[in-house]
Amino acid sequence: MSQTVSERTPRAAGRRPSGERGNVRGEATRKRILLAAERLFAEHGISAVPLRDIGIEAGQRNHAAVQYHFGDRDELVKALMELRGAESEAIRTDIVTGIVVGGQVPVVADVVGAFVRPLAIHITPDNHYLAFLSLLITEQGGYESLDGVHTGASVISLRALLTRLAPDVPADVLDERWLVTMTSAVHALARYQAAQLKHPQRAQLDVLIGDLIAYLSAGLLAPLVAGDPRIPDH
Repeated sequence: MSQTVSERTPRAAGRRPSGERGNVRGEATRKRILLAAERLFAEHGISAVPLRDIGIEAGQRNHAAVQYHFGDRDELVKALMELRGAESEAIRTDIVTGIVVGGQVPVVADVVGAFVRPLAIHITPDNHYLAFLSLLITEQGGYESLDGVHTGASVISLRALLTRLAPDVPADVLDERWLVTMTSAVHALARYQAAQLKHPQRAQLDVLIGDLIAYLSAGLLAPLVAGDPRIPDH
């Protein structure tokens, strides 16, 4: 028996438009490429991995798939940082909000913890972000070289809060110490993750992270160096 128009309509309405199906497939392909790039970059270094190898690892038969979706290596790296950075940012935003509107007076360790703990969520199996980020910072000369990557405003808010909590540290010195804090956090967390895979740790991960936060917080408030020209009225 043939269907009437009204009988056929519900099935047609349930179909995904061809353009939408294409977008979904395209986003899935981009995600596979990003995760393949993350692993290869972490294992071999960012500049050492051919884009073609990333496409092959992601299961793409088209050798130009990476260029098609991302353009070049710099854009691929930026997209990967924004993907993983958004995961950390969602958690960090809640922590920063709690610090700002909470009933307790914040301390420097709260600021450092708000940076470190959302990064530590990447210490999971098959997540290579910390190793990748550690290599990227090393290859590009530090965290400050990563300008232009949009992962949220919470880190900027943390830096502003730090000014209030460390008023005796000159701004230029605090800027440098904050960059060292962020860089050191990434390298340390990447090392924790690598060590977990090779041999048991004498301390649990949450203890190591707590100790890292305490150590970095002390560095931000360390005594100033005599003769530092960044100290006003020196």
